[in-house]
Amino acid sequence: MFGAEKGSSDRLDGKKLYIGIVQARFNESITNALAEACRAELAALGVEEKHIDHVKVPGALEVPLALQAMAEKDRYDALIALGCIVRGETYHFELVANESGAGVTRIALDYQLPIANAILTTENIKQAEARQVDKGRDAARVAVEMANLLDQLS
Repeated sequence: MFGAEKGSSDRLDGKKLYIGIVQARFNESITNALAEACRAELAALGVEEKHIDHVKVPGALEVPLALQAMAEKDRYDALIALGCIVRGETYHFELVANESGAGVTRIALDYQLPIANAILTTENIKQAEARQVDKGRDAARVAVEMANLLDQLS
């Protein structure tokens, strides 16, 4: 144990945190809703608007590169990946889902920086619409909690 262990609710204080968001534009109606829910939850957790940098990239495959550029700045406590990949009729879905997910994880591990991965992978737009708000909120909560946890562990 690391002294008096904080509960997860104690780790949801975002007042002093700097957060970077990378949003894929592909399926933009979904990713805009993800971003809106995410930013609203970050505000509810106390993250100041001026402490949030939000960039957009063309699609999910470009998200890891932008995350890496942000991680290299060494000014963020956590990052958030937002995107939406909808299954089509070809193998492309698996390629994009697997590669973007692996890239996000690799950046988090290489930089020891929490990255909340809210790149949705769904069978259809209806499934994405059903998840967009909850997953956007979840991403904000994961980013804040993990930033505070890593701070506690260091």
